[in-house]
Amino acid sequence: MSDMSADNSFTSGFEQEAGFGDYYALLKPRVMSLVVFTAFVGLMVAPVPVHPFLAFVSILFIALGGGASGALNMWYDHDIDAKMKRTMKRPIPAGKVTKEEAFGLGCALSGFSCIMLALTANIFAGLFLAFTIFFYVVIYTMWLKRLTPQNIVIGGAAGAFPPMIGWAVATGGVSIESVLMFMITFMWTPPHFWSLALFTKTDYADADVPMLTVTHGRVATRKHILAYTIPLAIVTLGIAATSIGGWAYLITSVVLNALFIRGAVQILKRDDAAAEADDYKAERSYFKLSLLYLFLHFSALLLEAGLKSFGWGGF
Repeated sequence: MSDMSADNSFTSGFEQEAGFGDYYALLKPRVMSLVVFTAFVGLMVAPVPVHPFLAFVSILFIALGGGASGALNMWYDHDIDAKMKRTMKRPIPAGKVTKEEAFGLGCALSGFSCIMLALTANIFAGLFLAFTIFFYVVIYTMWLKRLTPQNIVIGGAAGAFPPMIGWAVATGGVSIESVLMFMITFMWTPPHFWSLALFTKTDYADADVPMLTVTHGRVATRKHILAYTIPLAIVTLGIAATSIGGWAYLITSVVLNALFIRGAVQILKRDDAAAEADDYKAERSYFKLSLLYLFLHFSALLLEAGLKSFGWGGF
């Protein structure tokens, strides 16, 4: 009788550990929110109107595709996630979900999201989503992440594709506007993650991930942050001159880029001793600003689309 009670207790405890929240965490909800938002902006600023219901289900399937990428990333990276303080509490290293379950969930959501997006929007959008998942899981996670310090540079393309997919849902194709929206996130990703790497200290080294801070050192990383911040400013400001830009966007971009470049210069001027002394205050501030930088740029594009619908946007 006591053995049966113990078995029931173990089963009950396991069920409590592996709840809906644990499977949801596999989908990387924070990353998924970025995917949803940028894809939504790409769809809304496109020159072709989309029925609200079609827009809703399309964004839903894009979100599921992004979640599928997250689950497959956690399946493959479960070994290094267990070594990093930032990731050791994720469902697989925490022992709440098995890697087989993560793999199954990721594969199922990948197939479902791509097929449904192709059926509800258009085949090009569905194929584009499939390519994005492939790029993130195979090209970035399985290949580049553990191979080269350029991992986050090239791999950042996967996180930059969603606005292009949103645009493709509406138009069925690609344009200079959608490519430039891609370039915002693509150029933003390296300095965003490199600033994080500066204050996460030994995380990447402990996991044998060749992040720039590990392979080239912190001084070189600080230089690279500024080196990417400047062309990022050129790209974001250049969008103002396209059909999706306007005064509201231009003013927003000028202010954000001035702050972002100033932050990169501050990081460049610091050494590790100064950073350690104030617990990486400048690096942490730059990282937080980078989140606001991306959100406000895409929000400004959305605002321009709204203003133009009333005949007020543009130049």
